[in-house]
Parts: sequence; structure tokens; C-alpha cells
Amino acid sequence: MKRIIGRSFAVFIALSVLFSLTISVYAASYYIHDPMENPKAAADIVVDPNAVYGYAPNPDSTRLGVYAQYDWSDEAFVADMREQREEYHESIKELYQIKADMEAEGKSVEEIARAVSTRRNELRFEAYKDDPEGLDKLKESNLATFGNEFGGTPEYFYNKYGSWEKVIEKAFATNEGADAVLGLYDKYYDTYIIDEPTAPTEESTIAPTTEATETATPDSADKTDKSMTSPQTGDNSIVMIWIVLSMAVVAMLCVSAVNGKEQ
Repeated sequence: MKRIIGRSFAVFIALSVLFSLTISVYAASYYIHDPMENPKAAADIVVDPNAVYGYAPNPDSTRLGVYAQYDWSDEAFVADMREQREEYHESIKELYQIKADMEAEGKSVEEIARAVSTRRNELRFEAYKDDPEGLDKLKESNLATFGNEFGGTPEYFYNKYGSWEKVIEKAFATNEGADAVLGLYDKYYDTYIIDEPTAPTEESTIAPTTEATETATPDSADKTDKSMTSPQTGDNSIVMIWIVLSMAVVAMLCVSAVNGKEQ
């Protein structure tokens, strides 16, 4: 009877461990849509298990690389960034109103494109009005991406894409990678225009930053491996195999311990 009770207890312990590990795995499954399957997002981020939302800016990204120095495992810091990012998304609604008003006035596509593109840059700068450090990083990012610290001009986008309609589209676009590192990727997923693999994105930066934190940059040797599969929505089969193996080992150890006591 003692042996049966002991083995039953061992099985109970093993199942408890399995349950706990399973909960941990699925707790990390934050996103329904995998940001790493979006070429634009994947160009700007790396998978980082220590980050609050499983992703951090890619240090090699032209657009978000300047933000890689921050500690993306700091929950308070990320929460502040997320709040400011939400405010930025909210401010973009103004562009839709500008477009609607100008269309009602019979303005041309070029006039609308110039207006919303210019206003988009202004909104980004306004978001940093109380954050000199963040403003400097915005200018640094703009300079690296557009060759202009004030951001991409209407002419820049027209010359690159060849149509004023595309200029308007880019004015409304937001950086998918920035949303991914801040837990907003699913929320704004329906607004993204996901193209074929391309160079690093040129849309908005993350959000104003209020303070620098410790550097959290992955070693260059890990970058490729970390960005291959999302911990949120990638293949969890390997993890599950390890869970089953761990369960078996724990069960065996428990049974051995119980048998040892009986002898």
C-alpha cells in the first residue's frame, strides 16, 4: 500500500510540474499574429525572452536601433513607453480628419499628400515636447533613415514610391516593430500593410523616452538565432518535448526516492 501511495504521490508531483510549465509556456504566448512573419517588423526587432513582450529593438535597425540601449525587461519603463505610443496612435486620427476635410474642399491628391505627410512629422515632434533626450533620438533616427533630422519630406516619399497616393499611405503607416516591443502588435494589426521582404521600415519611431536604462543588447552571435522564431507564436513543439521529458525525469526521481525510503 505504501508503494502505491508513494507512486501516486510521485505522479501527482510530476503532473503538477507539467501543469506549471505548460502555464508558463502559454503565458508567454502574447500575440496571436507573429511579428517575425511580418518583414517590416522583423527588420526592426529581435526576439528577446527577457523583454516584457518578448521583443526588443534590433541594434542593427536603421529606424529602431537607437532604442536598443534601453532595458526592455523593465516593466515600468515599457509601460511608460506603451502609454506614450498609444497617445501617438491616437494623434494620428487627426490626419484622417485633415484628409476628409481637404477631400470635401476638392483639394488634389498631391495637396492632401503634402498636408498629411508634413503634419505627420509635426505630430512626431510634438510627442517629444517634454522629452529632450527622446527628441534627440528621434532626430538621430530620422537622420539615419531619411538624411534629414526632421523626417521624410513629401518629396522624399514621392521620389521613392512614385505616387502621391503612396505618400498618403505612408503618412498613415506606423512602425510595426515599435508596436511589437510595446505589446500593441495585435491591437493595430489590421492597420498594417504587410508587403514582401523589404529593407528596414521608415515609419514612426517607438515613442518619447523619459529616462535611459541599462543597455539590453543581445550579443551579435545570438541575433540571427533569436530572430528566427517568435517565442509568442512560434513552434512550441521543442518546448513541449522538454516539458514531457522533465515530467518523466521528475516522476522517476520521485518514485526512486519513495522506493529508497521503503527499503
